[in-house]
Amino acid sequence: MKKLLAGALALLVCVGLSGCGNSQSDGEKELVKLKVGATSSPHAVILNQAKDAMKEKGYDLEVVEFSDWARLDPSTSDGSLDANYFQHQPYLDGYNSDSGYESGAEGYLVSVGAIHFEPLGIYAQEPNGRTEISADDVEDGDKIAVPNDATNEARALLLLEKYGIIKLKEGVGINATVKDIESKAKDVELYELDAAQIPTKLADVKLAVVNGNYALDAKITDKLICSEEKEDEAAQTYANVIAVTEANKENEAVLALVEVLKSDEIKTFIENEFSGVVVPAK
Repeated sequence: MKKLLAGALALLVCVGLSGCGNSQSDGEKELVKLKVGATSSPHAVILNQAKDAMKEKGYDLEVVEFSDWARLDPSTSDGSLDANYFQHQPYLDGYNSDSGYESGAEGYLVSVGAIHFEPLGIYAQEPNGRTEISADDVEDGDKIAVPNDATNEARALLLLEKYGIIKLKEGVGINATVKDIESKAKDVELYELDAAQIPTKLADVKLAVVNGNYALDAKITDKLICSEEKEDEAAQTYANVIAVTEANKENEAVLALVEVLKSDEIKTFIENEFSGVVVPAK
């Protein structure tokens, strides 16, 4: 009987000490969880790289990968996620507008920091070591694949203009369409395709303008010739951001995440990991 009582007493003492070794040691602070949704690459890859630095700051960064990126903003608006990382500001503005959210409304999302930019690049099946391109690299009748959605097509046209293949009407900028092409250096055909499908058509065209994330997914980064640069108008407009509800924009964990993602360590990781297909924001 005495042995039973002694065992019971030991068990009670163990429970009182929060689990006999399963608890955090004296003075160890419990990590605050931060749940961030992202698409797989490059966003989730970058977030996972930030986990150790976040832990040092006292936060447990949970990265939730989404294959359906359209669910990320609604999941942030309804509080299922603390933040998300997958989009640029124009897309975020469009989400708020389409959802009927205005500043001050529950569910309204804001950016708390631009982290990286995914430049559109000019790719070729046989890049032949080129790092620049010009009108001399195309002939009459050549096909150039460009994205067919408004945002990416405008960027593609600006990129082709930058390298002298086409000339656009003055001042059209990021609102450019094929109707704004004033002239072509050669009689090339612009082959408009869904952006995600362009990497699969690389062998069928002379050149292709491809989004960085699709180039990564298709593993064609070795076929890159040249791309948008940080100083270009598109880089300033289409940098990918951390988005949160307006009510959450001063959250200490969120601000710590932005600080980590903008650190020199993460910038170096992005540069080394993605070889110019993804670049840190300014």
